[in-house]
Amino acid sequence: MHEVGLMTSAMETVLEQAQAHGARRVHRIVLRIGVLAGVDPASLRFAFEVVTRDTIAADADLDVDAVPASAYCAKCAKEFGVDHGYIVSCPRCGQLSGDLRRGRELELSRIEMS
Repeated sequence: MHEVGLMTSAMETVLEQAQAHGARRVHRIVLRIGVLAGVDPASLRFAFEVVTRDTIAADADLDVDAVPASAYCAKCAKEFGVDHGYIVSCPRCGQLSGDLRRGRELELSRIEMS
């Protein structure tokens, strides 16, 4: 379950930032995760509960913003939505593309603390 490792890493950053800003409590953490990042949201939430236990983020809310996937077609010079996969065909012209522009993000977007 690599979600524990991801959440552990994110929480290290959250707690470093909280300490740097003199925060006593973390209220909310927002992650941006691409739909193709291979992260299971339920496992991520479980990992969040585990790694925040006994920290200043123990009662924090976790918000996960899903980032839709898109790829780029060089022939049409346009982006298009992707449902799955890493090699996709353009819905306009059918050309194959492996140029994924969005959907693989793993980003700590926001920390709310006091």
